[in-house]
Order: sequence, then C-alpha cells, then structure tokens
Amino acid sequence: MTMPTVNDCKIIALPKITDPRGNLTFLESERHVPFEIKRVFYLYDVPTEESRGAHAHKQLHQFIICLAGSFDVRVDDGESQATFHLNRPWKGLHVPPMIWGAEINFDPGSVCLVLASDHYCEDDYIRDYETFLATVKEQR
Repeated sequence: MTMPTVNDCKIIALPKITDPRGNLTFLESERHVPFEIKRVFYLYDVPTEESRGAHAHKQLHQFIICLAGSFDVRVDDGESQATFHLNRPWKGLHVPPMIWGAEINFDPGSVCLVLASDHYCEDDYIRDYETFLATVKEQR
C-alpha cells in the first residue's frame, strides 16, 4: 500500500441544481464522496484567529465542505504541504488517511461540514505532529 500524499487531497465538485428559487446541492455516499459516510459533524462560531483539526487519522477519510463563509484547509503528508481555500457549498475537499490536516483562517459566520468514513474512535487519531512524522517515516 502506498502512503497518501497531499496530491491525493482533491477538491470534488458536487452536483449543483440552479433554480430561481435557490440552488440545491446533494451528495451520495460512495458516489460523489469517495467512501461510505458513517459520521457527520460540523464546526461553527470558530473565532477568526483560531484553528481546528491539527491532527491526522490512521484509517479515516474525511470530506470537508464549507457551507457558509470561507476557511482554508492546510494539509501535510510529512514531506509536502498544500493549502486549499474552501468557500463554495458545492465543492468539498477529500482528505485521505495519514494526512495531517488543519482548518484555519475562518471568516466570521463560517460553517464547516465534515463527512467521515467511520464512527468516532480516539485510537484512530494522531494528535502530536512529531508522532505523525515518525509514523509516516516508518510506513514509507
């Protein structure tokens, strides 16, 4: 198995149905999102100077959508980094396992929706960056 890199983090456009009464976007597990969705959570009222995330997952995939406002997602594979700006509710960012991710630069009123490939499991988290780097090095 090859280790994911920041190049595996992809913006995916979701279906957008435009209507004079308002737009509609939908998504389906394993069709628009590249995994089965088992958990959904959202972040809101995040102060502009704060960040969220700052961890990696051993097995979990995430799909991150900005429902309102805007924010950046900084991803890191232990060798390379990239930053994605999310500001459209019909576009999401797929973050595979073993990618360190952090949500930063929240505009006031931003809402971040996260779809996850599994239920919450603390053992799946790597919350220390040095431990993440050592784990990546060991698996390469």
